[in-house]
Amino acid sequence: MAEFTRRRWPAMFLLLQLLQWLPSSPLPVTHPLRTAVDLINESGPFLGLVMAFSDEANALRSSAAFVPRSDIPWLDLYGRRFHVGRIHGVNVIYVMSGQRRLNAGITVQILLDLFDVCGIVHYGIAGSANDSLSFGDVSVPKFIAYTGSWTWMKFGSLEEVTPELSFGSYSIPQKSENLLSKVKFKTEEFYSVSKVMEEVFWLQVDPKWFELAQQLEGLELQQCINETYCLPEAPKVVFGLKASTGDVFVDNAAYRKFLFMEFDVSTVDEESAAILMTAMSPGIPVMVFRGVSDLAGGEEAKWSSTSLNTLACENALRVALEFIAAIGKQS
Repeated sequence: MAEFTRRRWPAMFLLLQLLQWLPSSPLPVTHPLRTAVDLINESGPFLGLVMAFSDEANALRSSAAFVPRSDIPWLDLYGRRFHVGRIHGVNVIYVMSGQRRLNAGITVQILLDLFDVCGIVHYGIAGSANDSLSFGDVSVPKFIAYTGSWTWMKFGSLEEVTPELSFGSYSIPQKSENLLSKVKFKTEEFYSVSKVMEEVFWLQVDPKWFELAQQLEGLELQQCINETYCLPEAPKVVFGLKASTGDVFVDNAAYRKFLFMEFDVSTVDEESAAILMTAMSPGIPVMVFRGVSDLAGGEEAKWSSTSLNTLACENALRVALEFIAAIGKQS
C-alpha cells in the first residue's frame, strides 16, 4: 500500500497544481447559466450597482446612463435579474435587491459569489433624522450602523452603560414607568477574511473611495419636482455623516430625535448596513449614496411622497453615476 501511495503522489500533486490554474466557475457544471456567467466574467472586473426597490431602479433606466451588453444584457439568477453593461465606460452589473436587510445581504452575496466584482456602489432614498438635511439632499455617509438589533429588557431592570431606549421616557403628558420597559442596542458579529470575529456597531465605508467621492462636493442636483413646484433651496451633497439601518420604516418624530441625539445619526434606511457589512467581509470596497425623500416623522412636506421619492432617487443616482465616472478615470 505504501508503494502504491508513493507512485500515485506525483500524479496527484500535478493535478492539484493544474487545478490552481484552471478557470473556476461559481456555478455547478450542470447549471444552465454556467457558460453565460463564465463568459461575462471574462470581461470583468465589474462594479456592482445595487438599489433596493423599483423607484430607484426606474431612475437608472430613465437616465439612459446604463448601456447594456449586446450579447448578454441580463441574467436571471435566484429570483433576481442581474443587468450587465457599462456606465461611463465602466463595467457594471446592476441589480435590484428588494427592501430590508435580508434581501440586501443575500443579493450582494450572490453578486460577489457569481461575478468578478471589484466594488459595490449603493444608492437609494432615506429619511432624514438631522434637521440640517432636507428634501433632495444626498448624504454620503462615512459610518453606518444597524440599529434594529435589540435586547428587550425586563421591567425594572437596572440601567446599563450601553445605549438604551426607555419607553417610559416618551409617555405623555409626563415621563412614567412602562411595562414595555426598554431596549438595549446590540452590536453585530462581523466576520472577515484573515481576522477573528469582531463585535462592531459602526461600519466604515472604504476610506479611499470616500476620499474619491469627496471630489464630487458642489455637484449640482435637481431642485424642481416638476414644472410647477421647486424646492425653496437647492439640494446639496453632504459628506461624512452617520447613517443607520433597520428593518423598520421610521415615521416617528420621537424616535427620529432619539436616533440623532443618541447616535448622531443623520439618515435612516433599511439596507445600507447590510450591503456594507456583506461586502466588507471579503474586503470589497463599498460607497453609499442616499437621497432624502422624507423627514422620518418630522415636519410634513406639502408635496406628495411619490414626487419626493422620485426627486430623491434621481439626486442619489446623479451622485452615484458621477462617482462611477470618477472610478473610471482612475483606472
